[in-house]
Amino acid sequence: MRYISTRGTAPALSFEQAMLTGLARDGGLYLPDTIPHLAASDIAAMAGKSYEEIAFRVMRPFIGDTFDDAQFKQLIAQAYQGFDHAARAPLVQLAPNHFLAELFHGPTLAFKDFAMQLIGQMFQAALARSGDRVTIVGATSGDTGSAAIEAFRGLSNVDVFILYPHGRVSEVQRRQMTTPQESNVHAIAVDGDFDDCQAAVKDMFNDFEFREAVSLAGVNSINWGRVLAQVVYYFTSAVALGAPHRQVSFTVPTGNFGDIFAGYIAKQMGLPIKDLVVATNQNDILHRTLDTGAYVKEGVVPSISPSMDIQVSSNFERALYYAYGGDTSAVAADMQALSSGGFTISQGAYEALKTTYLSGRASEADTRSQIKASLAESGELLCPHSAVGVHVAQTFQGDTPMITLATAHPAKFPDAVKDASGITADLPDRMADIYEKPERVTRVANDLNALQTFIKERIAQ
Repeated sequence: MRYISTRGTAPALSFEQAMLTGLARDGGLYLPDTIPHLAASDIAAMAGKSYEEIAFRVMRPFIGDTFDDAQFKQLIAQAYQGFDHAARAPLVQLAPNHFLAELFHGPTLAFKDFAMQLIGQMFQAALARSGDRVTIVGATSGDTGSAAIEAFRGLSNVDVFILYPHGRVSEVQRRQMTTPQESNVHAIAVDGDFDDCQAAVKDMFNDFEFREAVSLAGVNSINWGRVLAQVVYYFTSAVALGAPHRQVSFTVPTGNFGDIFAGYIAKQMGLPIKDLVVATNQNDILHRTLDTGAYVKEGVVPSISPSMDIQVSSNFERALYYAYGGDTSAVAADMQALSSGGFTISQGAYEALKTTYLSGRASEADTRSQIKASLAESGELLCPHSAVGVHVAQTFQGDTPMITLATAHPAKFPDAVKDASGITADLPDRMADIYEKPERVTRVANDLNALQTFIKERIAQ
């Protein structure tokens, strides 16, 4: 299997090359040239299997000869051994026909751990084999950064630099990034919002001199390996509710579109998904786009669900590629227009997106009310992002079982959760001392040269 760019002019790569590269040299995102299809019998055979076994069966067709079967199984086992729940992604019933997939039992209490823990293992194995060293630079609205630092800290072949918007992540999210003491990981507080951080990372990848000088690699959701790992919990959740013998639907709180796009890949692989519902907070560019066909940036308003405070949703480019039927020139044109503020999707592509995705939004008041209501009705204490998902999911409830993805533990957002519910969500005992640990963080201006200079200096030490 080869991996191709959504913009059509970068060379096709193997899985290993695409994973280690992240962003294509033409600015596009990598996708497999074909999507493997699993027969209904293959999906049925997943019933009763462990998360790790299903992960192997789902991901194996995508990785080619990067790892043999035995090594890949070992990497998967190592990736998930630190999760606190034996099921890894357990389902909890909220109401008749409505289920919550708890994706927060990993080391940093967020769904990003499912991908990042595996990416860390695969990076280290590939780099140890080649003897190479890479510099990972990523942008985060909160959870990706902590998951990346947790996955890569102390690894011998990797330096990690995570950019996050100063003052716009929760204290727990920040401390998860700033308290690790390993010298190969670095937290950078940028004077700007998440879109500024994400733009800086993309600019670094497009500065080929800098890219080559530091051996740049990316683990944001632009990295195909991240998306692939997230496909797995769609299968485990659906199979637990009877797939392939009945359909299921998913509602996904998302800002960068990666998590919902993983659901699209699962559906294309043969998982019987009826509806894929995009849930947004007040920064609702994805909902507006699916409602109108126009992707127009309007600025970010800080919210109590900060990981979704995004206006440039990187993975939406992958969705556009399929909506345009693989027309890379159309995708490239839209991405060029986005740099000037936005674009209008062609009618045919817009109809394809509308057929594929539903959407809704939750206001700040909706989010707070949902946290309170879910606690009263089901005993489930939700983080603000998960509450956005549950609120939107209720609009689309029907005869098909609905699974809402719970993307983070409520203790990652204690102030917002306590304000809405009156309850303080406690961190696990293993993280109870996070408020006492010293922090390592550097505040840097929203300036590409300043960021690149900082990274070069730290690598040279």
